Order: sequence, then C-alpha cells, then structure tokens
Amino acid sequence: MTEQSTGTAETVPVPEAPAPVAPIPVPVAPVVPGRSRRVLWAVARWTAAVVVCGGVGAGTAMGITALDRADVPGLATESDGRWEYPRLRLPALPADRPRPFTPGNEGEIHYADARQLLLPAPAGATVDPKLTGGWVSEDAYLAGYGKEERARLKVALGDTALRHIAARGWTTPDGTTTRIHLLRFTSVAYADRFRIESLKSGDADEELPLGVAEAEIVDGASGDVRVPEVTAYTYQEKKPYGPEATRWAYITAGDTLAMVTQTRKGGTLAVPFQQTIALQAQLLG
Repeated sequence: MTEQSTGTAETVPVPEAPAPVAPIPVPVAPVVPGRSRRVLWAVARWTAAVVVCGGVGAGTAMGITALDRADVPGLATESDGRWEYPRLRLPALPADRPRPFTPGNEGEIHYADARQLLLPAPAGATVDPKLTGGWVSEDAYLAGYGKEERARLKVALGDTALRHIAARGWTTPDGTTTRIHLLRFTSVAYADRFRIESLKSGDADEELPLGVAEAEIVDGASGDVRVPEVTAYTYQEKKPYGPEATRWAYITAGDTLAMVTQTRKGGTLAVPFQQTIALQAQLLG
C-alpha cells in the first residue's frame, strides 16, 4: 500500500558534488626513435616510384604510337635501293582494240600510243631534255651505239619496217643515267628479226652499247616479276671498265622492242636496274 502524504513539507538534503576523479594513466608502448619516420618515407618513396614509372610508361607508349615506324630504333626498315616510281596505269585503248597477248590479237600488236607505254621517271630524277617521252629519230636511237655500227643498223631498221621510236631518259641522285627506247615495228617477225639478226642479241659478236668493250649475260635481272609473253635479255659490262659502267636489256613484247640502258660512274646498281626492267616489262605486257 502506498504511503500517503501528511501535508507537511520535509527538507531533503542536497548531496555534495563529487570530487574530481584523476584520469587513469594509459600505458604507452615504447617507440624506437626514428622508425615510424623511416616507414613513412619508404611508403612515400615507393608510391612516388610507382607514379613515376606509370607516367614514364604511358609517356613512352604515347611517344612510340606517335612516331613513324622508321623513327623508332630497332623498327626502321632500311631501303634496299629501289627507286620511287609513280603509280603505273595502262593507257586507254582505241575503241574495239584488244590488248596484246589477249584473244583476238594474234598479231600481238600494241594499239596504245607507244609514248604512253614508256616507264615514267622516278621521284627526284632529272629528265633528259632530249628524251622527254616523245618521238625520237632513228639517228637519236642509234647514237647509243658505236660509230661503225650506226650505218649498218640504220639500214637494218629500214629493212624491218620500223614504224616509230619513243624514248625517255633521266638521271637519279645516285648518279645513274637511264635511257629507254621503245621501237615499234609492223609485226612481231620484224621486231624479232632486228633483235636477233641486226643486234645479234645473245651472240658473242652482238652489238654493244657505245663505250662498252665486252659484255656478259646477267641472269635473273628482271627480278621476281614474270610477265607472260614478255622476255628480257639482260647484260652488263665486264670488268675492267672505264669511268662509267653500263647495264642494258632488250625487252621483247610482240611488235615492240624496248632497249633499257643504265650507266653510272664507279659501277651500276643491280636493284634499280632489276626494278626498271620489271616495271617496263609490265607496261608492255
């Protein structure tokens, strides 16, 4: 039962504030002097190293991808001596005229303009002002042979029904002078006759270009390119030669006979010679 109030106020004593309690000392583990500082420095160094390495790696990758292949050490492709020719295109034919070595052209006739079948000069070459890709005379072509042979070859050209001659010449920065003559005859038989009987191509007493004393056959000088129905007969001057060395080739292609001559002081270069022969053969095929 709850005790009821009697109505008289009683004085309740107020307790005094407790005295302040001193903090309990917490034991602290002894620290080796300088250890924490070294640990922090080590962490900082490794972090910085990772950041730097990552930055260097990213920078290197970006640098390589921005460079041309030839600018990256170990990835450069060394030139093999080939010249830079323009992109080659076969010329358009007259209406209803087939290309040589195709069905319907048993005579193996080139109906395209012979001047358009001449190989263009490579990049950086200086074009011969006398051989710019147009028609030339028989005498201009025969100037490439010795004086004693010119009269006889001129008569032979008259006997073989020569139609016309187109020519182009140039000199490249490496010192090589190139001359290309395209001789077009009225038939394949006349073209072959002039090469075999008059130039005596492949014989021991063949007609040699001007300044050449003795020649030898160069096997495989047309390179890896094989053009159907087109044949190249390639030669080079034997040592010892004079100040300039000479390489030349006869390319037979149906009714057309091409003569390619290269001369260079100190010796001709095999790679551009092979390249020139192969490309000219493609244009005639």
